[in-house]
This record gives sequence, C-alpha cells and structure tokens, in this order.
Amino acid sequence: MKILVTGSYGQLGRSLFNTLNSNIEIFWTGRNIPFKGNGFYLDICDRINLKGLISLHDPDILINLAAMTNVDFCEKNSKLAREINTNGVRNICDTFKGKIIQLSTDYVFDGKNGPYVEEDETSPLSVYGKTKLEAEKIIKSHNPDNLIIRGNVLYDNCLNSRASFLNWVVKSLKEKIPINVVDDQINNPTWTQSMAKIIGLCVDKEISGIYHWGDAEFVSRYKFAKMIAKHYNLKMELIHPKSTEELGQIAPRPLKSGLLSERIAKILDIQQPSINECLNQILPK
Repeated sequence: MKILVTGSYGQLGRSLFNTLNSNIEIFWTGRNIPFKGNGFYLDICDRINLKGLISLHDPDILINLAAMTNVDFCEKNSKLAREINTNGVRNICDTFKGKIIQLSTDYVFDGKNGPYVEEDETSPLSVYGKTKLEAEKIIKSHNPDNLIIRGNVLYDNCLNSRASFLNWVVKSLKEKIPINVVDDQINNPTWTQSMAKIIGLCVDKEISGIYHWGDAEFVSRYKFAKMIAKHYNLKMELIHPKSTEELGQIAPRPLKSGLLSERIAKILDIQQPSINECLNQILPK
C-alpha cells in the first residue's frame, strides 16, 4: 500500500509519522519541508504541482492534513481560507480518484448544544468552520470510500508548530508571562498521537464515512491550561480566566462544543485517553 500525506509537517503530521504501519510506503509532502527533512514540496492550491506528484507516486490513499487552521486569520482572510481549505480539497478530488482521508473540525457546529454526535446538524459560525464544512461536502460527493474525521483542540509538545496550545501555555509560564485563557469554550482536547492512532487504525480496517474523535474529558480552555501548568509544575496564578466576549476574538467561536466519539471507539475497540494520561506520556513524571 502507498499513502501520500499532505501538510505533513504540522503537529498531526509529525505524530502520524510515528504511527502509520511500517510496511506502508508513505510520501510526506508539504509547503514547508524542515531542514534535512525527507519529503516533497506540495501546494494543494497548485493543480499542476498536485497532479504531477500524484502521477509520480500513484498512491492508494491520500491523507489530507493541509489546511489553514488559524481561526482569526481565516476570518480576516476569507478568500485565502476558502482557496486552501475548500478549493484545495476540490483540487485533490479532481486530481485523485482513490480514497481520501480528510481531517475536519468541531467548528462545523455552532456550539449551542454540544458535545456533538456525527448526525447533529452543522451550522458553522466562522469562515474557518464554513470552509471546512464545504470541504466535507466535496469529500463526501467524491468517493463513497472516503473518510472524514472531525477533531478538536489538537495539541502536542511540538516546538516548531504555532498551533500548539500546550507549547504556548508552557513557554509563556516558564517566561513568567501572564496569559488570558477563555473559560467559556468547552471542548475535549485531543493529543495528536491519539488522533494519529485513530487514523492508522482506520487505514488498517478500511473505515469509510464520517466520524468524531476526541479524548475523554470535556473541559474549558482555562481548565486545560491549568492542568498543563500543574503537570509542568508551573505557576497557575499566571493564568487568568476570561470570557470569550472579554477576550474579543475576531472570529466567533462555538462555546459548548466537543465531539462524542463512542461510535468509532466501539468500531475500533479502543478507549479514549484522559488528559493526564496524555500529558504523562508527553512529559513523564
């Protein structure tokens, strides 16, 4: 089997590198390949680049991790967000006829009645959520064998990623910098290794459709930040709770959100890890 992974060098791609079955031939691609990294340049918005790479490697499965995930940046740059998150997926579907695994988000929901199951009505509030929902629709219409996995608040100890909530909290507190963290946005934060394991199992078991995956606990970002601080033995007093309204984020956020994952957990016969279990593996006591 051959798999091509787009957006390989973010948090989740790095975790996937350590998770996928060793007997699979994997082509790692991205727009920014780390120094001395093994991989291929790929911009999913460039149809010629995309077609050439797919023709060259002829993968059986394409795992799409390429996306613009900065929610506020998407809100300010809606055309660019749609070009990457939606049209980039359309380019993949127009070019590749095999199975696609697409990562999506809980931001396709409005956050009024979470946590959510797969059948719940979608109603995104932000540009980011809208572009990811449009991408889901393209993926579903492309091939019945495709798989969409929705995740939320992915985190890891990934120093090179600007998307790492964990690293932002740890770095700020180590430098004695006070941080404001929302206390009214509820999710189930998910370790990237946990999500990568699910992707690997879904590949092995040839799972198709749309599923949710999140780790076991539903907490506010503020409580999650305090759990990180406690685990790293850092000063929790530097973490200040703020409401979403007080924080004044540019893009609207779903407040009562999170993803119920019992369906895929039952199919794969796997248990959701707790936050402390994950933190203990990231930084053993």
